[in-house]
Amino acid sequence: MRLLLTSLVAVCLSACATSSAPSAEQVRAEGGELIAPGIVLFPGRFEPGRQPDGNSIVIHGRDGLVVFDTGRHREHTQRLLDHARTSGLPVTAIINSHWHLDHSSGNRMLREAYPDAVVLGSRAVEGALTGFLADNHKQAQDLIDKGVIREPQLSDVRGDMAIVEERVSLIPNRMIDASTDQDLAGRRVKIGLSANAATEGDVWLFDPATRVLLAGDLVTLPVPLLDTACPSGWRDALATLDGIGFATLVPGHGEPMDRASFVQYRTAFNHLLTCAAGSAAANTCIDGWLADAGTRVPASQHEQARRLLDYYIGQVLRAPPERRDRYCPR
Repeated sequence: MRLLLTSLVAVCLSACATSSAPSAEQVRAEGGELIAPGIVLFPGRFEPGRQPDGNSIVIHGRDGLVVFDTGRHREHTQRLLDHARTSGLPVTAIINSHWHLDHSSGNRMLREAYPDAVVLGSRAVEGALTGFLADNHKQAQDLIDKGVIREPQLSDVRGDMAIVEERVSLIPNRMIDASTDQDLAGRRVKIGLSANAATEGDVWLFDPATRVLLAGDLVTLPVPLLDTACPSGWRDALATLDGIGFATLVPGHGEPMDRASFVQYRTAFNHLLTCAAGSAAANTCIDGWLADAGTRVPASQHEQARRLLDYYIGQVLRAPPERRDRYCPR
């Protein structure tokens, strides 16, 4: 117990003394979770029939706040703004782990409130705005015109379309082209870049003071979200994360995990790719994922996980090579 208390004191001396670290009670009242001294998670949501929000994390530094991923829905992003205002510190940096709208649509609200904040992200958003996002915008408009999309999803889709049309808030003003150590809000962190993984460029953050790793969609639950992924590159990215000395990993979707849980996730991911590359029935691969992931995917999420994996196995992992490897280097 003495060693544990000493460790916690050491972490707080390095992380808390230079920031206005909030209390666990305050954070809970705001709908968040204090996962380490000065690091607050605002969980996303992934409800069937609705567009999701990814997890957002606020890091307290000596000079301000760093927001890692900003969500999609206004009410999610508003929680980040409310937390910032309660803290009395400005948001000085916004980091987008990737360009998916459930992690970046909230940029607009945050940038309006804190116009001096630097926005960091990968260059992959530039290609997405003329490729995937532009294509989705057109498809969504066609479905709306045909009356196919109805509430509550209709409002979500219209919100996505408006962000893509506005586009400026999605574009970082500081591009991450390689992994580097940086001072953000008076806090020293490592910013990493994994190419051709969940997207063409996935940004992650490691805070050495607390040994917290923010992984974005390089780790997602209840299943890997493979819409814009290079599966083989994603597997390599997980190997890179495994080499980081983290104690806690925050995924892009799902609850924080310790190192043992991450190893379990990585094993399940690798087994899923191997199964999908073989001749086993899709349901066998799905059963294998759920068995490998264990309690990381609770029984209440099994139906959603099965539905998602059935789609990804058929439409991505077992698709013709031009579709399966669409987002891999040529």
